[in-house]
Amino acid sequence: MNMRPNWELKHCCNHEQFVFLVTFSVCAAVILPLWRTILLKPFKLVTVFLHKASHAIACKLTSGKVEGSQVHADEGGTTQTRGGVYWFILPAGYLGSSFWGMLLILASTTLLTARIAAGCLVAALLVVLLVAKNWTLRGLCIGFVIFLGVIWVLQETTDIRILRYIILFIGVMNSLFSVLDIYDDVISRRVHSSDAEKFAEVCPCPCNGIGWGIIWGLISFFFLCGAMYFGSCDTVLRQII
Repeated sequence: MNMRPNWELKHCCNHEQFVFLVTFSVCAAVILPLWRTILLKPFKLVTVFLHKASHAIACKLTSGKVEGSQVHADEGGTTQTRGGVYWFILPAGYLGSSFWGMLLILASTTLLTARIAAGCLVAALLVVLLVAKNWTLRGLCIGFVIFLGVIWVLQETTDIRILRYIILFIGVMNSLFSVLDIYDDVISRRVHSSDAEKFAEVCPCPCNGIGWGIIWGLISFFFLCGAMYFGSCDTVLRQII
């Protein structure tokens, strides 16, 4: 049996590749028209959580201190940091969200990696619960820990095996959130307090907030395309695990 990754996607698509691409497309087709509705609010708040968590991780990686984090019901939020490398912390929110989205999409391709991703997400939610500064974030952490726990129990004890699809949905949400939120905050209505505008102020490059927003948006779109490509490569993740 040839277990080499099908990097060139020759003879695409076998059954699993077809299911992955169709499910990915269905997730995107559901998310885009419902983007501004209340139906997706819990999942959008999770994407905001990962956005803020990415700022916090970047702060810790550059020897800074995270003093607290908040996620607001209006899908905004803050991460209070002290020290660290500011120009590294600022882009970490959008780019971190798209990176986590890519990892979650790839993790959804096998049950083992989906379990690992769900376990890591639960662990991250529990850690953030300890530093959460408002009840929206606390409620989000508790609610999604319970939600993922229920999905996991159903996966292991019943015929309702949807853990992989939930992880995929959250991954697609994060990937699309990065692109759409950058467009909303930086290009379509130019929020002057956005991460891109702040980054333009501290970066010595001749580029304004819109320019950085476009660059970050392209990088986020690259992560999304990379997730589709690597997720479609026949047996890649199976060879790794």
